[in-house]
Parts: sequence; structure tokens; C-alpha cells
Amino acid sequence: MNAVSAASSKPSTPSATAAPKSAGLEGIIAGQTAVGAVTQGQLLYRGYEIHDLAQNATFEEVAHVLLVGHKPSAAELGAFKAEIVAERALPELVIDTLRKTARLPNTVPMDTLRSAVSLLAHLDPDCQDVSPAANLRKSKRLLAKIATIIGHMQNVIDGRDLVKPDPSLDHAANLLWMMTGKKPTSEQARVLDVSLILYAEHDFNASTFTARTIAGTLSDLHGAVTGAIAALKGPLHGGANEMAMEMLKEIMKDVGEAGIGTAKVDQWMDKAFAEKRKLMGFGHRVYKNGDHRAPILHKLGRGIAEKDTGNPGGHPALAWFRLGEQVQKIMLDKKQIHPNVDFPCGLTYFTMGIPVPQYTPIFVASRITGWAAHVMEQHANNRLIRPIAEYVGRPQTKW
Repeated sequence: MNAVSAASSKPSTPSATAAPKSAGLEGIIAGQTAVGAVTQGQLLYRGYEIHDLAQNATFEEVAHVLLVGHKPSAAELGAFKAEIVAERALPELVIDTLRKTARLPNTVPMDTLRSAVSLLAHLDPDCQDVSPAANLRKSKRLLAKIATIIGHMQNVIDGRDLVKPDPSLDHAANLLWMMTGKKPTSEQARVLDVSLILYAEHDFNASTFTARTIAGTLSDLHGAVTGAIAALKGPLHGGANEMAMEMLKEIMKDVGEAGIGTAKVDQWMDKAFAEKRKLMGFGHRVYKNGDHRAPILHKLGRGIAEKDTGNPGGHPALAWFRLGEQVQKIMLDKKQIHPNVDFPCGLTYFTMGIPVPQYTPIFVASRITGWAAHVMEQHANNRLIRPIAEYVGRPQTKW
């Protein structure tokens, strides 16, 4: 470090400290993008509104919009889907690594996924090429292979033979098939498909900003995506869907199914408020009046729960949604805080029998499209991302 003098009464800081400051960069515009827009009133992917996409598009169509830049024609969509299907298989080295790492005692699925994506970089002929054409090819490969990584990883965890990708299935249905070895119903496939649409893009969120910062150094796409996965792992970002479900499990264990709809749940929540617990799946840095995506997924997930006679976690599927709805009401009535999309996501995936530790990896299977689109945009019009910091340490001190 540079020597500094004790005579100074104030920290020696750059003149740029007069620039706008905000903890966590809240409200600070950090750049421009044509990929997506997040506002209080709407969420847009390249101009297409999220409710419109959730109702009328498929995930593959949305992936084409984000990666290629426009709505595909029927011929373009067919070619795009064929490319993705052709890239689903994993190199044997990656499969061998999954077998070795997925059961390590200190490894969670997001760690395994991060390592597998990093390893894929060594095997991709375009890895060091950051040209637009190479980046698009790599984006398609990662879109295809990340779903297979998740499926094979769960097979290893379950101690079962690896389930090979099914070329007859669309992206979401194939992901469910590879994870479980069971062909999903059309409704299950559609619900997961919509959830992938809802998670695909969200402007400069923490993981996307991480990816753009890495790409801003002109590093490669695999490196940027590896960093983004590490950012998404955290419970304040992508891991919130897992933590939201763990919270509901804790409430259900304490109050029981008979306690749903009673004061027991209110008492549990009041205790959590008094202890100042962080309740995951609620609130959002941008959305103050509610997350546009949450009611879409809640409605679809509840529809599956109403038809499911199984016992997820020891209780009927609908019981979990009833509990979740009571928790949402308490949060809104007492704290004026709305759920974000992670809350109904946890409930929906749980009802569908998806293991909780795979919730955030499935988020990656979707968000890879948004990340890759932002990396390509960053590379196409690059400026190194290098903000400044306000120094608040000791004043200049003589060594």
C-alpha cells in the first residue's frame, strides 16, 4: 500500500466521490441494454411483455428472442430447436466429473453445475473466441448442456443410471424426464416451461451484472457464465426459491396441516418478525408493488396442486399452497411486502416432486439465455466496467 500521513484529518479520496452514491448501487443506472427492461409496471424481453410470453410463447421461442434477437419464424424455430437437441449430450469427461463431484460432502448442486460449466470451456472449440458468431454457438451449446448436467447430476445423487436426453421432448419436458426418468404430463411440462420463461431475463440483476463485468474485461462466455452461477447461488439471489421452501417446511413442521388457516401460522410469523428473521421469497429491489411474475406461476402451480392426490413432504400438495397463501397474506397485511417469483416457484417445484436443491440449478437452465444475451451485448459494444469506491478507512497515516 502507498504510505500516507497522519497529518490528514480526512481520507484522501478521488474527486469522483461527488458522484451519486447508493448502497448496493440501488437506483444507479450502470449501463444500457436492449435485452430486457424491469419496471414497476412491466417486465419486457426485447419488447415482449412477460404476461404475453407466458401465455402465448414457448421457452424455446423466448430463448431465440433473447439469443438471436427476434421472434423466430416457424422455420427458424425448427432449426433452433434442432440445434439445441443436437447439443444435449455431454462429453465423457464432464459426465465422469459429475459422478465424482455430485456426492462430495461439501458440494451442493450449484457447485457441481458451476464446475461442470467451467470444465465445458476446456472442451469447446470456440472457447477463446469472443466474436458474435462464436458467442452465439457457445450460447446454444450451454443452453442445451446445462439441462443435461442437471438431469445427470440428480441421477447420480439418486444412485440411478443416467437418463439420456429424449430428442422427441421439448426443453422443459426433457429436463423433467432426465431428472426423474418419468415422462412428464403435458401440464407438468407446460408449467415448467412457463417457469423457465419467467426466469429467463431480468436486466442488471446480481448474476447478470457479474457476467457483464467479467465479459467487460473481454474474458470468454464460459468464464462469465461460471461467475454468474456463483452469484446466483446466494440465498439473496437465486437461492431464495430453495430457502422459501425450507421456511414453509419449517412452518408446516411446527403447526401441522391442521394448523393451516389458524392463528398458529400468525403466531409463527409474529415470532419470526420479532426475531427479525430474513423471510425468503418476499420483497424485491425493484418491484415495490408486487412481482409481475409471481401470480402467473402461483396460478399454474396451484392448478397442479388441486389435481395432485400425492403427498409431497408428507402432506397433500394443495396443503402447501394453502399454507403459502396464508403466509403471503400475513406478510402483506403486517409488513406490506409482496411475494416475488421465488415464493410460488418453490411451492410449484415442490408440488411437482422436484428436489429442493435443484431449484436454483433449474433457474440457471433458464437464465443462461439472459446471461448469454447480455455477454454478447457487452462484447459487441464494450467498455470496461470499473466503478469507484468511497474510501471510509483510516486517514492518511505515516508508516
